[in-house]
Amino acid sequence: MYSYDQLYTFTKQVFQSIGSSEQDADLATEVLLSADLRGIDSHGIARLIGYVRLWETNRINATPSVRVVHETPSTAVVDGDSGLGLIVAPRAMDIAIEKARVAGTGWVSVKNSNHFGIAGYHAMKALENDMIGIAMTNASPLVAPTNSLERLLGTNPIAVAIPANEQPAFVADFATTTAANGKLEILQRKNQEAPLGWIQDAKGHNSTNPNELKAGGALMPLGGETGSHKGYCLGSIVDIFSAVLSGANYGPWVPPFVSFLPLPTNPVGEGIGHFFGAMRIDAFRPANEFKAHMDNWITTFRQSKAKSEETPVLIPGDPERIMAVKRREEGIPLLDPVIKDLESLAQKFSLQFS
Repeated sequence: MYSYDQLYTFTKQVFQSIGSSEQDADLATEVLLSADLRGIDSHGIARLIGYVRLWETNRINATPSVRVVHETPSTAVVDGDSGLGLIVAPRAMDIAIEKARVAGTGWVSVKNSNHFGIAGYHAMKALENDMIGIAMTNASPLVAPTNSLERLLGTNPIAVAIPANEQPAFVADFATTTAANGKLEILQRKNQEAPLGWIQDAKGHNSTNPNELKAGGALMPLGGETGSHKGYCLGSIVDIFSAVLSGANYGPWVPPFVSFLPLPTNPVGEGIGHFFGAMRIDAFRPANEFKAHMDNWITTFRQSKAKSEETPVLIPGDPERIMAVKRREEGIPLLDPVIKDLESLAQKFSLQFS
């Protein structure tokens, strides 16, 4: 187990080593490690070496000038200047929140960015302002649309955070595929098979091989074999809102996260795209009234009759919130391959990791 503070110090030093300012390094570290705290290990510190490799191939700008390039009172398009998505995304969400303060709602589409960590972090920024937060991003094409053999969509997550009063916030954060690619990477490290319904092989058949993507296979949209059209629709919406709307790359032109794969030829936009929304509750009804009813909603669902005592009915965000408390107290576990990656970064930048 590694303490949060230990991983925070090391991760910040790595971001500073690639040229990030102290302020940006702090922000990027907080966003990245929020995934580990919440138990979403596929998007946490395990990704750190990937960001460094993208920086080494000049695909990440460590000192971006994040700026608004078009706006109205309630909307904006943000150019991330090829920066770390871990930095670009929270800044764009802040813009959405500020617009919501003025106009009631704020909507920001982002181009020219990179992988932004977990969507839930960005959506949750709205909670402390009595706002509903929405965050989504497109990603490199690993997903075959329904009935297709081609990989045209990313895992394209959606996150929605809704405040309550006495109850913990409702936080839904999910990929629009049956499982995110990071889950496959974890199975590869553990040498374990994938459940049926996660991936298809190059001929479109169901597979349990977590390495199937390397052989021309594809991730399957949410819903698997029987309902993948629903996940296909959700992933498409994310792609359009994040990229077609902002001027980022979409579909098969989205840049890959791994640095060893070449960038797509003839790009249709700039970098990866995100989309953020902030909705001021009192633009619809009094905030205290709304949050009291959210308490009632959450309590009603939480107290619904469960199939068994071992599997109580949960509210979106419960597992991650519980995990965050546990890992703050007990530490964060890391797989051996991740530890080796971090040790290699320590050696590269003359840092201490143990």
